[in-house]
Amino acid sequence: MSTNKPNNFAGKVAYVTGGGAGIGRATAVAFAEAGADVTVVDVNRAGAEETAKQIEKLGRRALVVQADVSRDEDTQRAIDETIATFGRLDYAFNNAGIEGRAGVTVVDLKTEEWDRIIGVNLRGVFLGLKYQIPHMLKQGGGAIVNCASVAGIVGFQGIPAYTASKHGVVGLTRTTALDYATKNIRVNAIAPGVTDTPMIERFSGGTEEGRKMMAGLAPVGRMAKPEEMASAVVWLCSDGASYVTGHTLAVDGAYLAR
Repeated sequence: MSTNKPNNFAGKVAYVTGGGAGIGRATAVAFAEAGADVTVVDVNRAGAEETAKQIEKLGRRALVVQADVSRDEDTQRAIDETIATFGRLDYAFNNAGIEGRAGVTVVDLKTEEWDRIIGVNLRGVFLGLKYQIPHMLKQGGGAIVNCASVAGIVGFQGIPAYTASKHGVVGLTRTTALDYATKNIRVNAIAPGVTDTPMIERFSGGTEEGRKMMAGLAPVGRMAKPEEMASAVVWLCSDGASYVTGHTLAVDGAYLAR
């Protein structure tokens, strides 16, 4: 459960990709805690359905859409189902992402691996924006948050495609915010640091030693909880962030402060 107390989102609708686990699940639940109904999009239907159960326990409605965010038709269908079910779209968190293999250089990386990572992490955000914004324009506004990473702000050895994709998310966020700055659509990003999610579990090798190593990357000496990322996303969508757009908010335990 999230502990944040954001503005009341009752009567609003949120859309979360990668909502079946980790930061996506925590954010979908946080939107519901704030009063919103939520579309949960994930390639893993079972994970999305578990998130939906948590949303419904909070008394909010949930729509599950199984989709691959890198596919144009899947994203368009997910947005269309959201509008057909709820009649509106107020907030979006374009979060779905994959990391690929670690410890490789551009020479070692297979072209198909590059294409898949860029496809999900960057094309997926592009497609989300492409189909979310027209509905927000029709209803007079909205707020979108894209999931970047500290790897979207500084370089990381051994994960070239992931790093490139997240740098792309930051750039796409900035230019889209400029394009719609006068249209009452705010577009921001978060740049998570080391967060206790299934992705980090894979990076750590699932060992206690690996987890300690990952936690030690943050000057605060611990991993973030997914709920801490969710709080940042919900705040960026709230009226409390009404003058914030085009910004990438590092939620990183001071990782980038060094």
